[in-house]
Amino acid sequence: MDDEKLRAFFRSLDRSLFVEGGLKPLAPLDRPLPIGFGQTVSQPTLVLDMTAALELDKNCRVLEIGTGSGYQTTFLAEFAGEVFTVERIPELSLQARERLARLGYSNIRFRTGDGSLGWAQYAPYDRIIVTAAAGSVPPRLIAQLKNGGRMLIPVGPPGLQELTLVTKDENGAVGARALYAVTFVELVGDFGWGK
Repeated sequence: MDDEKLRAFFRSLDRSLFVEGGLKPLAPLDRPLPIGFGQTVSQPTLVLDMTAALELDKNCRVLEIGTGSGYQTTFLAEFAGEVFTVERIPELSLQARERLARLGYSNIRFRTGDGSLGWAQYAPYDRIIVTAAAGSVPPRLIAQLKNGGRMLIPVGPPGLQELTLVTKDENGAVGARALYAVTFVELVGDFGWGK
C-alpha cells in the first residue's frame, strides 16, 4: 500500500460529507463525532492508521463490520478491489449507500444485519475491519478470513479496548497482537459485551 497516496487521499477527503447539520463545522477536528442512533464516526487519524494497518491493495476483498457514516468505507473502497459492508442500523446503511454513490464508488456491497456473524455469502475475505468493540473476536469472522489475511478489531470491555490485529497464515494458523488502546461503541450481537 502506497503510504503517500493514502495520506494524500486522507487530506483530500472532506469529513463534513459524513456528518449532519450543525456538526459539519466540527468535521476537521481530530475527534469522534456523533452520527445518530448512539453511533459515532471515528477521529480521522484513527481511520488513517487503521486503513494503513490493513495493508490494502486493489486485489483485496474487504469485509467491514459497522458501516456507520461510510467514512471508513470510503478509504476501503478507494484502496481495495471490493468492499462488503455490514451495518445493523438500516437508516445509517441507507445514508452511507447514498453518500458513497454520490462520491462515485461502485465497488461496495451493503447489507443490514448482525455484523458479528460476518457475511458468509462472499467469504473468504483478504481483509476484515470491525469498527465496533467486541468482548472477544467472533469465531465466524475468523472463519471468513482468508489464509494470509488480516483482521482489525477492537477487543475489550466498555470504555477501553485494544485494537487487535488478527492474522491467519497460509496454513490457517491464527495469531493476534494488540496494537494500541482505543475506545469504540459496542458490537451488538453475539460477541458484544456481557454476552
